Amino acid sequence: MKRLFLPLIVLFGLSLVLSACGAGGASTTINVTMTDFHFEPMEFTVPAGQEITVNATNNGAVEHEFVIFKLGTDAGEKFGDEDEENIFWEVEVMPGQSASTTFTAPGDPGEYQVTCGIEGHLEAGMLGKLIVVAGE
Repeated sequence: MKRLFLPLIVLFGLSLVLSACGAGGASTTINVTMTDFHFEPMEFTVPAGQEITVNATNNGAVEHEFVIFKLGTDAGEKFGDEDEENIFWEVEVMPGQSASTTFTAPGDPGEYQVTCGIEGHLEAGMLGKLIVVAGE
C-alpha cells in the first residue's frame, strides 16, 4: 500500500504545480484613452481569436463606452437601441475612471467598427476601428 500511495502523492503534487503554471497562451493589450469626444488611438490591430485585454481610461467629463460592432455591422450615422443586437463587445467607463477587462477577439478577420454608445457621441466623432488579422 505504501508503494502505491507515494507515487500518487507525487503525481498529485506535480499536477498542482503544472496547473498553476497555466497555458501561457498569447494575449494582446489595447490601451485606449477616451476624451470628449475622441478615442486615442482610433485604430487597433489584433490577431483573430486571441485574448484581448482593454485598458480604457476616460479623461472626459462625461461617461463613455468602447463598443465593438459585429463584422459587417455598424451604427450608421447615429447609435440607437436598434444597434444593441449588433454589438460584439463593450465596456462602460465613468468620467475620470479607468477600467480593465478581457475578451476574446472575433475569429473572423476584417474591420470592425468601434464607437461610443452614449447618445450623441458617435455624431460628435467618437469612431474608431478594430482590425482583426488572421492568427499566427
